[in-house]
Amino acid sequence: MSDGRGSLLVTRNLPPLRGGMERLNLHLAHALASMGPLAVCGPRGCAAALPAGAAVAEVPAERLWRFVIGALPRALSLARRRKPVTVIAGSGLSAPFAWACARLCRARYIVYLHGLDIVADSLPYRLAWLPFVRRADLALANSHNTAMLACRVGVARVEILHPGTDFPPFRPDIAQAFRARHDLGARPLMLSVGRLTPRKGLADFVREALPAILRVHPDAHLLVIGEDAVHAAKATLGSELRRVREAAEVAGVAPAIRFMPHCDDNELAAAYQSADVHVFPVRKVPGDVEGFGMVAIEAAANGLPTVAFAVGGVPDAVIEPATGDLVAAGDYSAFAQAVVDRLATRGDNSARQAIRGTAARFGWDAFEARLRELLAGAGGSL
Repeated sequence: MSDGRGSLLVTRNLPPLRGGMERLNLHLAHALASMGPLAVCGPRGCAAALPAGAAVAEVPAERLWRFVIGALPRALSLARRRKPVTVIAGSGLSAPFAWACARLCRARYIVYLHGLDIVADSLPYRLAWLPFVRRADLALANSHNTAMLACRVGVARVEILHPGTDFPPFRPDIAQAFRARHDLGARPLMLSVGRLTPRKGLADFVREALPAILRVHPDAHLLVIGEDAVHAAKATLGSELRRVREAAEVAGVAPAIRFMPHCDDNELAAAYQSADVHVFPVRKVPGDVEGFGMVAIEAAANGLPTVAFAVGGVPDAVIEPATGDLVAAGDYSAFAQAVVDRLATRGDNSARQAIRGTAARFGWDAFEARLRELLAGAGGSL
């Protein structure tokens, strides 16, 4: 930092909450800590995952309203003590709190936008939160689509900062062990990863596309790793996991689907490397958006191609055709054919290594280098 006062990150999206935004904000925190003193106002329990030496104020966050009520006083108290030169909101949800801290310390104010935090169809959010997003000295957008949405609502300065991903060692033996452990044999394997919400479109995929895939590959299986998004900012009624199961029963494909809950990083890497294609059938949903698609770059980092609908920010995460295929939104026939075509080339380790090579542009080192560049351009290096 130019004067040693460092940065303050304000966000609900950190571990122990789980998801792509949580992983992203955790890496953002580590990147900021590598540049100078760091303070974080985040969810209760986040300190365990944050860099050593960071000053942390924890706020109850199991329910969204609890974080909204508790974040402002804790963030302001932390800002008074640390006097940061840069305050970053980890999403639009934290924008008012980060803005207040920046004003208190006469610091520059930055917000990282993910898509949903711009288009959320909540009237109170649009009236009370979006004005603070517009006031940012700099908005970081996770994709070109998010940047476009930010410009539409009047954000003056927007720069794109793609999320990054880890690159686990490529281990065919670990993949084989995963298949043996879960009794998957050598059958063609599709993989779906992530919290289950209506936007993710898995129930529609199971009903509309999976039967056509199984007609060509009758021994194929779909492995679903994920749970209902109980901590998501945008709440949904009922269980999406139950809807997926019901869709499978209606379509007559239930025997071809396996379900696993959230797993640790090692088990997830083994799943990616044991699968033959990652399916990402995100839907267009009014008032909701897929800002980027981190699971697509995670899959590519493990050599796994993705088939996805070209929705929201997903085209930024799938480099066609090197790391996968993009299909027009809602065209389940084309989606099924793309999956069938990818399954026809399964087992080619050289192809998997090529996918990993293309995905290298999404490494966390590239993320940190871009972040340094943007922060320097926002008013002096940290």
